[in-house]
Amino acid sequence: MKGLLDESQPIFQQIAQMIIDDIVSGLLKEGERVPSENELSRFYNINRATARKGLQALVDADILYKQRGIGMYVQEGARDRALRDKQMHFREDYIRPLLEEARRIGMNVEQVIEWIKEEKE
Repeated sequence: MKGLLDESQPIFQQIAQMIIDDIVSGLLKEGERVPSENELSRFYNINRATARKGLQALVDADILYKQRGIGMYVQEGARDRALRDKQMHFREDYIRPLLEEARRIGMNVEQVIEWIKEEKE
């Protein structure tokens, strides 16, 4: 898990998002142990409570599970859940604004689709 922390959103959310990204990309697999609070706090030079909050957010979202005294692991089905969530956010964050801007500048959906197809080639 690598990445730079910035001021764009709370650090615990960035930590959670980096773990989700690693799950989606396949770097972390279902049943695999994730970095501990201590490991995250040392690596990113952050407060341990901040790392804990990021991990707990993923437990609450059913992405990770705790094994008391051992660590946290990627939950079965976590990748599929994370992918569905990312796809919905993609629609909200990119597709809707794209279509709104296209309409605003006088383009129809068919023109946008045609341009996407051209970019694909």
